[in-house]
Amino acid sequence: MKTNFFKLVVIFTAAVALSISGCKKDRDENDETNSNSLQQLSKDEVAIENATGDVLKDANSVLSGNSGKAISQLPCNVTIDSTSIVNDTIIYSITYNGLNCAGNLYRVGNAQVKKNINTHWCDAGAKVTISLINLKITRVSDQKWVILNGTKTYENVTGGFLIQLGTAYTTIIHKAIGTLQATFDDNTTRTWNLARQITYTGTIGLYVITEDGLGSADGYDNLVCWGKNRDDNHFYTQITTSTVFKQACGWDPCSGVKVHQIPDDQNKKATVTFGYDNTNQLITNGDCPTRFRLDWEMNGTNGGTIYLALP
Repeated sequence: MKTNFFKLVVIFTAAVALSISGCKKDRDENDETNSNSLQQLSKDEVAIENATGDVLKDANSVLSGNSGKAISQLPCNVTIDSTSIVNDTIIYSITYNGLNCAGNLYRVGNAQVKKNINTHWCDAGAKVTISLINLKITRVSDQKWVILNGTKTYENVTGGFLIQLGTAYTTIIHKAIGTLQATFDDNTTRTWNLARQITYTGTIGLYVITEDGLGSADGYDNLVCWGKNRDDNHFYTQITTSTVFKQACGWDPCSGVKVHQIPDDQNKKATVTFGYDNTNQLITNGDCPTRFRLDWEMNGTNGGTIYLALP
């Protein structure tokens, strides 16, 4: 009798253990699935930021030249097809066809930089318009791509050329505000609004960029971008702690915090902290990052923490 009772206890205990194990497995799998949209949004946001940031750097190089036919430090695999004047506007027509100077993005397409003939890019408050025309940017590491179309206003808030950093200027501030149509590698096309302040410090070859969000929409502020994600849900991305990018680290985000919110999809929220290494530890001693941390929640309930490789 005791033997049979003992056998029943063992069987019952094993069944409970299996049940708990199965529930945990299901929960882990569900958690991973539930956070997928946040992971994808975070990756897309970093990818578009890298792509548009690259174009802004290129436009800055073009605008820092003496003329359309004497551009100093022309970006890699970029040609100035023409420089024309229409009424009071100078138009630089730029063609991309190859790798960027960092070698991490392959770009094909066009851009136009337009400025008033009386505007000097080195002046404080100078503004130009940058239009992206079927600009396809492919990430070399995984061949993921995005096609961008749209227009941004680019402002030199403080004035000065980047080449003057460390001498005539200790800080140069730019603003970039606009709207883009982004077509992703799954062939979804979405509208993204961008509004960022870009602060340059450092010296030639060792520039440091600090970025902050300037946008406001639907009760959210400090927005760096907002619009619709791949799933056609509204999203809002805020910079809550300034993000820092270093030229010495290939312009990867070395520190800072962003918050992604998708209220249409079960009030999903992700807090992204930049500056982690391959062991999921915060970088130290000036090291360069390879990963970032994503803490997510759904309907106000903590979902967990995920470490992702930088796109």
